[in-house]
Amino acid sequence: MKKLILTAVSASALLALSACGGNNNADTATDTAATDTTVAAPAATDTTATAADTAAAAADTAAAAASTASAAADTAAAAASDAAKK
Repeated sequence: MKKLILTAVSASALLALSACGGNNNADTATDTAATDTTVAAPAATDTTATAADTAAAAADTAAAAASTASAAADTAAAAASDAAKK
């Protein structure tokens, strides 16, 4: 019984943590040799809106991960309950 519960909890933790990370956008070195010396001024951007959008997206991702973890925990609890009844 303990092994079943431990397995269910471990599986739900693994599922919850699998949503974290996964940043496959590795920074790669680029060729720094300049062939053109003309530098264009960067366009003005609204960094506060960008930061707010990024924070909102991160909050949405965290909420989705929490929901997934909660659903996995509910499934594990139901499986443990069914196993205990048998």
